Amino acid sequence: MRTLIILGSTGSVGTQALDVVRRNPDRFKVVGLSAGSNHELLIGQIREFLPPYVAIADEEAARDLKERLTGTRGVEMFVGPEAAERLAREVEADMVLNALVGSAGLAPTLAALESGKMLALANKESLVVGGELVMDLVKGEPERLVPVDSEHAALAQCLRGERREDVKRVIITGSGGPFRGWTHAELAKASVKEALAHPIWQMGPKITIDSATLMNKGLEVIEAHHLFGLDYSQIHVLIHPEGLVHAIAEFRDGSMMAQLALPDMKLPIQLALAWPERLPTGIGPVPLTERPLTFEPVDREAFPAIDLAYRVGELGLTFPAVMSAANEVAVMAFLEGKIPLTGIVEVVAQVVDEHETPSPVVSLVSLERADAWARRRAAEIIEGR
Repeated sequence: MRTLIILGSTGSVGTQALDVVRRNPDRFKVVGLSAGSNHELLIGQIREFLPPYVAIADEEAARDLKERLTGTRGVEMFVGPEAAERLAREVEADMVLNALVGSAGLAPTLAALESGKMLALANKESLVVGGELVMDLVKGEPERLVPVDSEHAALAQCLRGERREDVKRVIITGSGGPFRGWTHAELAKASVKEALAHPIWQMGPKITIDSATLMNKGLEVIEAHHLFGLDYSQIHVLIHPEGLVHAIAEFRDGSMMAQLALPDMKLPIQLALAWPERLPTGIGPVPLTERPLTFEPVDREAFPAIDLAYRVGELGLTFPAVMSAANEVAVMAFLEGKIPLTGIVEVVAQVVDEHETPSPVVSLVSLERADAWARRRAAEIIEGR
């Protein structure tokens, strides 16, 4: 029995994680749940899984939650912007699943690792923004950090037991999103509805838009750099429309190892929660004879986010934090109809270019300052457009 804290339990990854728990009641026990403001769904989760601790960021939602949980015994609540961080740090558990969205996930990531817990990490920004801080906490104990992203879970399986000096390169795949084959001019006219219609994965709005611009793949490149200690020149991206091959490792003898699975997030979630075991309640088999496997290069002219991420990753310092924060603001602006889809990367690139006082990633303070500046500057640029 492994005790779990699930941060972001009402989101896409969080709800699927609870489904894994639901199917394996003899293996997992939920001791903590956190949400931002979606207390309607959270109430149902609390009543089903009976966690002794709950964290909710929105104070008004928390008040309503308390009233509606009257009569539910033994539920202690953390409330406010630091609620998830306190839950990850203060509550005893074997593992924390961080399924929060955006740079707000970094502080809870650090809290979980600082308190000695295992961390199943689905929050990309933790490594993009604060990779140096995160990896410093697991030096000598790499097994305490288990990736949940499908691509990084796949790479972990491909590289397990292999010597790093034998790795020539790794390949992260992406389906190409809803706009595979579109030109830059066509992308400028893409609607929000079209951008949210991902052909393979069902995800939250922010990560779905990141998949539409391929910023998602750029963030994953930076993640892979930190997780696996690889140079950026060793990390490649290919478009794989079928979404069955999630990552490939190539070794110096010319051989390749690929991880294949149906595109179902429950598998990488389950792999992380049960690490190092594999549970028998997985997903269906890969239909090897029913469809071809194809690979294409990225159209970097139409999708400049990947090259921007490589540049930012190589620059290091607080540049990734600035890129991530500006991207969050720009994605929201697109969802609100303020800028076109192509404007997202244009805004982010301008903010990165204007980042004149980068600093080493030595503390949350330096990252928070860079984050705040990037959000202000992105908002100003969007307003000016």
